[in-house]
Amino acid sequence: MPMPMSMSKQLSTSIFLTLLVATMAAAVAVAEAEGEHVIELYMHDILGGSSPTARPVTGLLGNIYSGQVPFARPVGFLPPKGGVVIPNANGALPTVSTNGIPLGTGLAGTTFTGNTNGNVRPATQLGADGLGLGFGTITVIDDILTSGPELGSQQLGKAQGVYVASSTTGTTQMMTFTAMIEGGEYGDSINFYGVYRIGSTMSRLSVTGGTGKFKNACGFAEIRPLIPSGQHFTDGAETLLRITAHLSY
Repeated sequence: MPMPMSMSKQLSTSIFLTLLVATMAAAVAVAEAEGEHVIELYMHDILGGSSPTARPVTGLLGNIYSGQVPFARPVGFLPPKGGVVIPNANGALPTVSTNGIPLGTGLAGTTFTGNTNGNVRPATQLGADGLGLGFGTITVIDDILTSGPELGSQQLGKAQGVYVASSTTGTTQMMTFTAMIEGGEYGDSINFYGVYRIGSTMSRLSVTGGTGKFKNACGFAEIRPLIPSGQHFTDGAETLLRITAHLSY
């Protein structure tokens, strides 16, 4: 006697779901067997203020930031009282953030410029050679890593290394740093290397190794910029990054 059509469809659906669940379970088992793990960290990069975690050390913007350029303020380059701002090679006026940070410094690009022209993005400041003023600027970091987006959440360790303004237009930073994870569920360190794209919703960095538990680690990390929460206070210019690392070790 032939099976009713409705029972046949139900049986087919049941078999499909069973196979799907079995396939997913097998995939998870293989991933765990091969040592694939996902770790999420939040990195707080703070320029200026009373508790900075990053400092530009080379390049014109680095000199401006540290006050080494004549007539520059320690954390900005506003003209002296009564002075006249001299336009750059492309006609753009020097711009600082509300924190006094020079335009183009750090991972935020022009996010903190304090622009008052609505949605008009400030022009990239050019030097006499036609390249962006920030091009080649090296910034040293000792950024805080936390388990959540709030600066006051559980601290997991530090991200120590450098990032370099690697595009003439100021849109990328070449990053190389070590996440020294000191607390929480994990331990030891992980090395990251790659290009961070300013203004992009996501960038990817390579995982190039690690120490201790993460010895011989490989994989990649997804870097997403977030808006810092208003639940904490910092008087510097903060860039908040969420790091989702996909590791095999």
